[in-house]
Amino acid sequence: MKKSVWKNPFFLIGFTFITVMVLASFAYSFVWGNEVRRLYFLSVDGVVVESSPISPKWSFPFGTDALGLDMLGKILIGAKYTILTALVIAFLRVCLAIPIGLIFGTFLLKYKKYINGWIDSFHYIPLTILAYFLLEPILWEPFDGFTTTIVERFILEILLLTILIVPILSALIGNEVSLIYKQEFILSAKTLGAGKWRIILKHILPSMKEKLVIMFGQQFMQTLIIFIHLGLLTLFLGGTDVDYQLVNDPPRSITYEWSGLIGDSFRYLQGAPWIPLTPILFFTATMLSVSLMIEGYVQATSGHSYYKKKFKEAYKKDEKQYKQKLEQSDFQKAEL
Repeated sequence: MKKSVWKNPFFLIGFTFITVMVLASFAYSFVWGNEVRRLYFLSVDGVVVESSPISPKWSFPFGTDALGLDMLGKILIGAKYTILTALVIAFLRVCLAIPIGLIFGTFLLKYKKYINGWIDSFHYIPLTILAYFLLEPILWEPFDGFTTTIVERFILEILLLTILIVPILSALIGNEVSLIYKQEFILSAKTLGAGKWRIILKHILPSMKEKLVIMFGQQFMQTLIIFIHLGLLTLFLGGTDVDYQLVNDPPRSITYEWSGLIGDSFRYLQGAPWIPLTPILFFTATMLSVSLMIEGYVQATSGHSYYKKKFKEAYKKDEKQYKQKLEQSDFQKAEL
């Protein structure tokens, strides 16, 4: 029995966290702009007891960075750039892959083997490395400064990170469509005279609704992971500010987006771990929220647990492989 997704506690928890983060980010920027609280040192009775970076305190719950800037303020400023950009990329990936996958799974079935063979080659290319080489000329600030605006850099990065995944995603959707196309209810519709486009719109797309929502959530999380990888490689969302002075500062994020906060502070992992761990914590919380939303949506629409089902499938697969190995081992012993 289907229930309203808005009554599912898992979905509500995940949706609330992401919504609060985005709204808080816009509210912070509306009130304070990109200004961040700064605290150079703490003193007691006129004696300095701690200088920046300052460890977490009640007034600074996530501490400050090496320049004394409040980590929570930086997180709030960067939340809208990180979350909304990942949402846009995930949405574009799914929207572009759906029509290609539908055509592939219905009109090009006889070429399925060749198309899958060509697209499978993309699985062996590390996406992060490919994205790095394509985005480095766009996001890394040259000596004379950027020749593009920050909006243009955002658009170019969104397009590149979208296009790189569309072939793989289209193949996945196409394979799923081809399986649905062989179902009995589709064969019945064809017998009654339904054309391919009617079958696609009235039967296939409604059958794939749940899987497309799950795919959207998975692409959102994968995009966040790509942001983290690029951040560690010092390619930051919106551009990497590079200092070419004689005594240059490390590359830094222009927008305080979270991957940049990781990339330009990972060197503090030993001495001041709260600096890189704060954006990592919010990345983790965001991905966990999306996982909860997927779980809540599946529970509300189908009545079963998405992750419980995945666990059972993985367990059965491992159990089957284990039995095959035992049988093979027994066969080899019998031969000896």
